[in-house]
Amino acid sequence: MTLRVAVQMDPLHSININGDSSFALMLAAQARGHELYHYDVGALSLDENDRLTAMAVPVTVQHVPGDHYKAGEARRLDLGRDIDVVLMRQDPPFHMGYITATHLLERIETETLVVNNPRSVRNAPEKVMVLDYRRFMPPTLVTRSVEEVRAFQKQHGAVVVKPIHGNGGKAIFRVSEEGENLGALLEVFNQTWPEPHMVQAFLPEVSEGDKRIVLVDGEVAGAINRKPGEGEFRSNLAVGGYAEKTALTADEQEICAALGPELKRLGLIFVGIDVIGGKWLTEINVTSPTGIVAIDRFNGTDTAGMIWDAIEGRV
Repeated sequence: MTLRVAVQMDPLHSININGDSSFALMLAAQARGHELYHYDVGALSLDENDRLTAMAVPVTVQHVPGDHYKAGEARRLDLGRDIDVVLMRQDPPFHMGYITATHLLERIETETLVVNNPRSVRNAPEKVMVLDYRRFMPPTLVTRSVEEVRAFQKQHGAVVVKPIHGNGGKAIFRVSEEGENLGALLEVFNQTWPEPHMVQAFLPEVSEGDKRIVLVDGEVAGAINRKPGEGEFRSNLAVGGYAEKTALTADEQEICAALGPELKRLGLIFVGIDVIGGKWLTEINVTSPTGIVAIDRFNGTDTAGMIWDAIEGRV
């Protein structure tokens, strides 16, 4: 089976090929003989005939630092007629531009497989879908109210405050049990973001790592444990954390068993969930999940191949 694959992602020249999951997916697709095209989300157009198009370039990729891709001449592609699979892989944040792109891609769902399913992505931002699984979560509040946060903090002690549509560990703050600067922090959050914010009880176990578990079509593909860097409580690799080999606990296996069937039903083929302390679910990442390069490096697995097996099965 030869597929025509369009990858909607950030500029190829800017990626770190040693850890980028989208690049790993492109390498795996090319190895299977699939044709690759690249375009930026800003290149999407819906024409007067209701055809979704994008100015895209054919690309070939190779794992050579500084010379990792070659691009051909740009051409206008009808994403419904000219393409078999669209990989929606541009980085968050999840904002109105991201939402609009999901609406546009949804219009080709009867013609082209979009991974992950754009409707499901739109309805399942990282820190919102997870609220359906509160039984696995630490105590969590979603609000813009300073008074609500103060009451929550008095009950639970130290808390973590996050933008609800943030990504990559950015703008995540720990507030001590004394509540120092809590009011000032909420003022900044309320001035910066129009939506409510997420507040969670601080989990001291985060010092031992924040586990990223990847599920492919609802099945566990592997995991890494991300440890905070020096002077940090955030363990995201994007903010200085580092990865180590790990295995799943019984509680984590229960979480994956609970999520898996629903993720598969929703067409969320490539998902990364975050678990702290072996039992506390904090996020379900569906927009542009990462981690497969590190997982495969530690485990000798082929997660990108698993993802393409699932895609080819659905096509």
